[in-house]
This record gives sequence, structure tokens and C-alpha cells, in this order.
Amino acid sequence: MKGKRGDVGKRFIPTYDRMTRKATSTVIDTYSSSFSLATRLLGKRERQDIRNLYAMVRIADEIVDGTAAEAGCTDEQVRELLDHYEEMVLGAPAMPFHPDPVLHAYADTVRRCGIEDEHVRAFFRSMRRDLTETTYDHDALDEYVYGSAEVIGLMCLSIFLADHPVDDADRETMVAGARSLGAAFQKINFLRDLAEDTGELGRTYFDELDGHALTEPIKNKLLDDIDANVADARVAIPLLPGAARGAVLAATNLFTELSKKLRETPAERIAVTRIRVGSPKKALIAGRAAVTAARTGRAGF
Repeated sequence: MKGKRGDVGKRFIPTYDRMTRKATSTVIDTYSSSFSLATRLLGKRERQDIRNLYAMVRIADEIVDGTAAEAGCTDEQVRELLDHYEEMVLGAPAMPFHPDPVLHAYADTVRRCGIEDEHVRAFFRSMRRDLTETTYDHDALDEYVYGSAEVIGLMCLSIFLADHPVDDADRETMVAGARSLGAAFQKINFLRDLAEDTGELGRTYFDELDGHALTEPIKNKLLDDIDANVADARVAIPLLPGAARGAVLAATNLFTELSKKLRETPAERIAVTRIRVGSPKKALIAGRAAVTAARTGRAGF
């Protein structure tokens, strides 16, 4: 039996760490071309931490969004998987090594950046609702979106500010911005994933669509709300440090372009087709965001 890690120096853990970082990068590259592109504008440390966080969140999503069921898990097994995964996620930072590559990398990020347990618990509360609830009124949706998206924005903010002390006023503005941007991203995904959520998963997140088809007035009302969230978030972007400013601006502008495309697309098509922004357009938006952020800095956009 080999001795403890301290007895063998640094022969093994650097290789394992590299493998876990590759694993989380593979997750984000596989599941989100938009966020993967935006992370490339971050500094090396922030980029890896965001990818580590995304991978943890993505796996939880896969548990509740049909992948576990498609693999043959019963409803009870899916609930058990989610409960067990939450326990592992919350416990991972206490151990310097984890046999799950994603959780090993994620735990390193938590220890470095101080991601709060309550934000993690709020996220899993919302994921758990996906197992039992299929419709939401406005208050219930606000609660769901807080856990499914706003706290993810707050976790990202913890990563961006880990090495950058800020005053209380700026932090308050950035917290509000992170929550607004998370909410906007989530609601845009609800709208463009309407066919999958309603047709395949049996979920209706928008109260306006409970028992009703998507119409142009309803679509525009939902997009007005989303655009208002984005506008609120933009106030905070200039306060973000360095490369984080460009990356968040790129992600914001990518989803703004998606909002524009949804406005231009007939409601009946959105109900059956997932609307996308093409790769060349994404690259152009990201490049422009990087230049804009570098030129303007904290002066704003």
C-alpha cells in the first residue's frame, strides 16, 4: 500500500489535476458553445474556475432533465441521484482529493473562490422542483429562477472577485447585476427551449403559457421582461475586473442577439424550433465585446 500524498511529493496530483481540468473543459465545450466561447476571454484562472463550476451545474441538470431517465433510472432513482449528488457537491471542498474528476476540480474552485454553500443549496432546491412541478405562477417562477440561475451568477461573481477586493457599493451593484443577468439567461433559454420543455419534459415555466399557445403578444411581453433584466445587468459590467468584463459583456451580447432573433421569429415557429445564433456571428460578437471592454474599462459601454 502506498503512503499518503505527502509521502510521495508531487508525482501524482499534478497529472490528476490536469486531467480533471480537461474533464470540466470538455463538459462546457460539449454542452454550451456560447458560454465556452465567452470563457475564452477570461484569464487562465478565472476561465478554469468558471468551467469547473459549469461542469458541476451541467451534471445536476442532466440528472433532472431526462438523461438519467433515458438511461433507465426510475423516478425514485433520479431523486436519489440528485440528493446524493448534492451531498457530494457540498462535501467535496472538505477533501483535497475526489475520485470524481468534475467534483475534484469544482472543489478546488470553491476553496479558492469562497462559493457559498447556501447558493449551492438554493440551486439544488430548484433542480429538485423540476422532478415534481410542471407549471409555475409568477412567484413560483421567481423562486425557481433564483435557485436555477441567479445564484449561478452569484457564484460566477465570487470567482471574478476572488483576487479583486471591491468596496461595498460596487459589490452591491455587481450582486444585483449578476442576479439580473442570470435571470435573463434562464428566461431566454426557457423561451427558446419551449418545444423541448413542453413537448418532451412536460414543463411550462411561464404562467402566460399555462394552457395557452405562444402568441406574438405573449412572446413580446416575455422578451420585454428579459430585455429589462439585461439592461439592469449592463449597469454592473463596467465594474467587473479586467478580463471578466469582456467575457461577461460577450455572453450578454450573445444572449441579446438571441433575444433579437426570437423577436424576429414568428411565435408559432419558436414553439416547435430551437432558435440559435450561428457560430460566425458568435465569434464576431465575442471579438467586438473584448475590444469594447478593453477600450472603455470602468467608464462603461
